[in-house]
Amino acid sequence: MKLNYINIAFLLIGIATQAQLFVSPNSYVFADNQILFVTQDVELNAATSNLYLRNGSQLMQGTAGAGSNKGLGDLSVYQEGTVNNYLYNYWCSPVGNTLTATVVNNPFGISQLKEVTGLTTASNPILLPFGSYDGLASPLSIATRWIYTFTTSNTYAQWNYIGGANTIPAGSGFTMKGTTAGNQRYDFRGKPNDGNITSAVSIGNFTLVGNPYPSAIDLNLFILDPANAALIDGRILFWEQVNVASHFIAAYQGGYGTYTTAGYTAAPFFNNDSSGNQTVPTGGTGIAFTGRRFSPIGQGFMVKGKANGTVTMKNTFRLFQKEDATSQFAKGNFDKDGNEYYPEVLNIAGIDYTQIKKGYAPQLKINAMFNNGGVRPTTLAFRDDFTDGADYSADAKMSSSQTADFYYVVENEEYLANALKFDIDKRIAIGLKCTSETNFKIKVVDILYGFDANQDVYIYDKETGVYTDIKNGMFEMTLPTGNNRSRFEITFKQGTLSTNNNIANNFSIFQNDVSGNLIIKNPNNIDLKSFNVYDIAGKSILVKNELGTNAQFEFSSTSLSKGIYVVKLLTVSNQEITKKVAVNNKK
Repeated sequence: MKLNYINIAFLLIGIATQAQLFVSPNSYVFADNQILFVTQDVELNAATSNLYLRNGSQLMQGTAGAGSNKGLGDLSVYQEGTVNNYLYNYWCSPVGNTLTATVVNNPFGISQLKEVTGLTTASNPILLPFGSYDGLASPLSIATRWIYTFTTSNTYAQWNYIGGANTIPAGSGFTMKGTTAGNQRYDFRGKPNDGNITSAVSIGNFTLVGNPYPSAIDLNLFILDPANAALIDGRILFWEQVNVASHFIAAYQGGYGTYTTAGYTAAPFFNNDSSGNQTVPTGGTGIAFTGRRFSPIGQGFMVKGKANGTVTMKNTFRLFQKEDATSQFAKGNFDKDGNEYYPEVLNIAGIDYTQIKKGYAPQLKINAMFNNGGVRPTTLAFRDDFTDGADYSADAKMSSSQTADFYYVVENEEYLANALKFDIDKRIAIGLKCTSETNFKIKVVDILYGFDANQDVYIYDKETGVYTDIKNGMFEMTLPTGNNRSRFEITFKQGTLSTNNNIANNFSIFQNDVSGNLIIKNPNNIDLKSFNVYDIAGKSILVKNELGTNAQFEFSSTSLSKGIYVVKLLTVSNQEITKKVAVNNKK
């Protein structure tokens, strides 16, 4: 069906009024696969005045400042959840209650989520008492036990129970578990939200907000709005969860994926204790990459405050963007190559989206695994306008930390997404930390949005001088307890071993397992300042200084355990030669 666009310059349904779109008593407007654009306000005058948005239709409004919709009638719009009765979706209602006809973005309550019974008909839900755990698809029964908001808080205990009350402020996100049907369709009915809608944030705390309109919004516009940028840290967090068929908090497995204007970083999944505190990682992750820029009707998400104040949703963030075949909580993947441009997108801000690519900044997805268990997904994104420092809305700090973790060191802090300008000679500081001895495995798992697939990627160990290819291979190392934030770097080429490209050809370094000796042949009698042997974790095992110019050196290796070691030579002219040597000591 062809999508139509209705621009209402002045539409009267029934009697004359000052509203631009007025629906009189016992009347309705039905939009089927339509973009309904109203420059000013909407009045659904009486309880029998209705506006139906069907088949992907959305209501766009262009007023600036405070919302001005009024009336006792309902806008009706569908949205589907993606979870069963054990799992949470994060929501934000596009409508408020109609208890008053006055001009205000009224609070919302889940009694406004109706069961669809026909094209325009719906029935009221059954609101189950707090002691009931499971929702039902039909008759639609919602478990009020799981309805919470989260405002300027930082611990699990600070979730605010709402239940069936009509007290969820416009713009505030809320949690709700699904029903036995899984992808349950809900009919949101109420006064359409419009205009500026504010939510409180505070320093260092999270707030669950969301898209408060009966249309999609561009999250980039929300993040980059100067007033909002002064208050939040530029990340948007999306909850993802594993189906474990249990209501016990200790059984929950999930985590937060991170969206910035540079792209999306998948969620690492964690277990929880009985108080809701994050414990050990599960080894699973959320969606690897996804299109989150256009937030659809009903979507809730977290923001983190960096100052005290109120962030604002505005009509200028609104646009028309239909969803993929899947619902808003599991957006489909965009073009991995990042070469496709958006088609024309109707929007309030007047942006020409045909000049914008669907993908994000060219990037590498790099995952770390710890003791073959926990996983940390990370993102390295590259664009010429990014800097090596912290770029608001592009770089992203870690929102959760594991007992073992991998991160980028940006302005001496820990980041899971690092956006910077690409340079073949660039060295990117990374951190590896653990509270007990841990085996780390790190690898490039995906190349997206136009990053050069032929580009080499290495982890460089500054202590041993070893480069490890993490695009075609894997970095693996077992490290003792500690936080190594200056030892390792990501590079895009292997460094020259010395100032003389041929210096390494002057030496032969090998292990003689029969005699139990490490042997260095120095036929050109080059003067050596030092000789070092490191285990694979970088611990110094053997050091010899002022070796001199002998043609051959032998060092006993009988005390070394079987394994791989790194031998480093340093000449008096500060030229380095590094080689890996396998020790077996077969006698």
